[in-house]
Amino acid sequence: MTHVVVIGAGQAGSSLVAKLRNSGFDGRITLIGAEPEPPYQRPPLSKAYLLGDMTLDRLFLRPESFYAEHDIDLRLNTRVTGIDRAARIVRLGDEVIRYDHLVLTTGSDPRRLPSSIGGALAGVFVVRDLADVDAMAPHVVAGRRALIVGGGYIGLEAAAVAAKRGLEVTLVEMADRILQRVAAPETSAYFRALHQAHGVTIREGVGLDRLLGEGRVTGARLSDGTELAADLVIVGVGIAPATALAEAAGLEIENGIKVDARGQTSDPAIWAAGDCASFPWKAGRIRLESVPNAIDQAECVAENIMGAAKDYEAKPWFWSDQYDVKLQIAGLNTGYDHTVVRPGDKPGSQSVWYFRGDALLAVDAMNDPRAYMIGKRLIEAGQSPSPAVVADPETPLKSLMPA
Repeated sequence: MTHVVVIGAGQAGSSLVAKLRNSGFDGRITLIGAEPEPPYQRPPLSKAYLLGDMTLDRLFLRPESFYAEHDIDLRLNTRVTGIDRAARIVRLGDEVIRYDHLVLTTGSDPRRLPSSIGGALAGVFVVRDLADVDAMAPHVVAGRRALIVGGGYIGLEAAAVAAKRGLEVTLVEMADRILQRVAAPETSAYFRALHQAHGVTIREGVGLDRLLGEGRVTGARLSDGTELAADLVIVGVGIAPATALAEAAGLEIENGIKVDARGQTSDPAIWAAGDCASFPWKAGRIRLESVPNAIDQAECVAENIMGAAKDYEAKPWFWSDQYDVKLQIAGLNTGYDHTVVRPGDKPGSQSVWYFRGDALLAVDAMNDPRAYMIGKRLIEAGQSPSPAVVADPETPLKSLMPA
């Protein structure tokens, strides 16, 4: 009987095993997760869950009973210690599991501050899994002082939650502006103004020299010599693909676990999907850190394990929730050379359209779901409206729709 073993019980792993069973796969399935909880949603952790608006059971992607009912051997709180490719064995300490197909959905790990600059002090947190947020929650108390390190989406979302909980929030970003790596200046300006309106102090163009405190963080010294008091620090300086197991097994690594268009690694018996996997896209390779990619790529791999021989066609889209603003992003803006800003229909709504020449690459839509939907359809259809037409507020968005 064919045995599929999946390492990583997050969004991608859960989606893959469900797709296998729903597609009629009748072999053995083992899903191995390092955490004690069944697969759960990560995006609400630092938002609705931390705010107390979502209970633990609502985080679960599927009821825990789903796995037993579908004959999926769910191994929780279990660490994989090695992969023997020649013997097709996964090692769990002293236990071994043989596989016919192995899928790595190991996700990503948060980048942490070095202990040499105070990263190991108590009161310093990252936001990645349930344990991180549960450890942080008792400290997110009104009146306390929070320092957010990093002005990407992770840092901004953490700042928004802390501000909503009544903390005094300062965010530091060493680049010239927040979101510099991922968004146009117009999108950065929108979110800078949003956070400042909610009382967040944003320091751009200044880095962290070190955290201060004996045993527990009490403050920070910035690269310009400024010292700030802090009761807690939330670090949002990016994530890295979790490739340690793959590297130890000798698989090819290229900004993540290198897979082909069908999700196979350099070993034809091993597949990868989600945050940890880099795959062919257009003329190069990309790795997407998003829930939609984790689901779609994992489901494609499941189909290919069953013989579909299907290439994965990524349709990148992302979102971020901050205060009462929902940002929706369609496409990838890599390589853009100019943007068009279009006001939305409601106060405070707008969209930023990214072009390379006359080619539409991506759209950032802030509280403007119509602009997002139309931009996404245009990008997926390979159609580009004239930048001048997009910029004209008298042009109805509906008229941009692909035929």
